[in-house]
Amino acid sequence: MGERIDYEAVAPRGVKLLGGVYLYVSQSGLSPVLLTCVYLRVSLINGCAYCIDMHSRDLRELGVSNEKIALVPVWEEAAELFDARERAALAWAETVTRVSSTGVPDSAYAAASEHFDEKELVDLTIAIATMNTYNRLAIGFRRTPAAVSAKQAETQGN
Repeated sequence: MGERIDYEAVAPRGVKLLGGVYLYVSQSGLSPVLLTCVYLRVSLINGCAYCIDMHSRDLRELGVSNEKIALVPVWEEAAELFDARERAALAWAETVTRVSSTGVPDSAYAAASEHFDEKELVDLTIAIATMNTYNRLAIGFRRTPAAVSAKQAETQGN
């Protein structure tokens, strides 16, 4: 399946502005591992192969074990691998990403608020929303995951 549109080339200003939000979140003071686990979980929920591949690689570069990365989809069952803030962030990411079915209940807000102050919770929610946007771009326009591109290049002898 090929890429439909190179959205970075077609709308560079919009993609640059979205990148500015991503940069803001990365400088917000939230842990890079926490944020990247959230990005991976959001991407897994949305089924975004491009982002799943990218964030799995990012987590390895951050020194996260392969076991922890593999268990992000079932973090509740592997809770011992995730600290309290990571668990709270992953739960919040799930309810916010699934907003149409969850309605983001007060109980989810209260649980997240136990681990994040107001600014951190807003920044975390901006991160979740941003990743949902990136997922929709990558899925909608069929962005090729790096692992697939590498395999294609290998097969073609490049």
